[in-house]
Amino acid sequence: MEQLKIISAMKYVPERVVTNDELATMMDTNDEWIFSRTGIHRRHVVTDENTSDLAIMVAKRLLEQTHIAAESLDFIIVGTMSPDTLSPSVAARVQGAIGATNAFATDLNAACTGLVYSMSFASALLATRYQRGMVIGAEVLSKLLDWQDRTVSVLFGDGAAGVIVERTTEAIGYLGESLRTYGAQGDALTAGAFANTNLTGEITPADPYFHMDGRAVYNFATREVPVVLNEAMEQSGVTADEVDLFLLHQANSRIIDSIAKRMKQPIEKFPMNMVEYGNTSAASIGLLLAELWEAGRIQPGMKIAIAGFGGGLTAGASVLQF
Repeated sequence: MEQLKIISAMKYVPERVVTNDELATMMDTNDEWIFSRTGIHRRHVVTDENTSDLAIMVAKRLLEQTHIAAESLDFIIVGTMSPDTLSPSVAARVQGAIGATNAFATDLNAACTGLVYSMSFASALLATRYQRGMVIGAEVLSKLLDWQDRTVSVLFGDGAAGVIVERTTEAIGYLGESLRTYGAQGDALTAGAFANTNLTGEITPADPYFHMDGRAVYNFATREVPVVLNEAMEQSGVTADEVDLFLLHQANSRIIDSIAKRMKQPIEKFPMNMVEYGNTSAASIGLLLAELWEAGRIQPGMKIAIAGFGGGLTAGASVLQF
């Protein structure tokens, strides 16, 4: 049976770092207040880059690290909720920039669950007729922030990360998954509203900024992420004790602490890096995976569960064997 094999993971973040102390000069907040509630000390923010610039850097690094020709890619999927433009897509910009002339390219918007959804689609593509693809999560969330609103602006950062995946007959890859959408609860987290002018000339103004019911999202994540993780593990025939690492969306350290307790698993199996990057939405799981990959902590034979949760509302989890 054909399966998905991850052969490389790479990341890219902007050089500009914004600390909690710097934010404290812009709004009524401080480092202790932010860190104690979120686990975040810093975030990386673009100066003159856009989402496709970050994604292109990841794509180039993946190709350089693997010595794979761009022409050998069959598809490029970019998970993002902050594209440069609605058209062309970020994935199309990546495809053109790296010369992946044989690849079809498309974006997928599932907000903070974007990489999990994108990896699922990639797995399905590889199980049919395609041989190799690239999956990237990329976000410039800073363009969706009202920097005077401390309830959300302290949470988010910019970044990108991705993987090259190949078709394989090895006994590895996707073992199981659970993807869910809770559209009736979608108003708990919104961003990017367009202006709308109807035939009568009435104008609904644009509102690009994030708006979030923090308590509702927290309760949603701590309740539903264990559900999708357990469903994915049951489908995989794997117990939580058999999972080596849980790579969760890096939104908030309190959320991950709560999920670890509900899963009855040691917090050491839940690595975190939001202290450096904040919440990077579709990029966050990829950033964590790439850091672990580069550090040599992803070893053959390991079983790793990934899980995302966020806007939509969405949640999703999958179990992979490396």
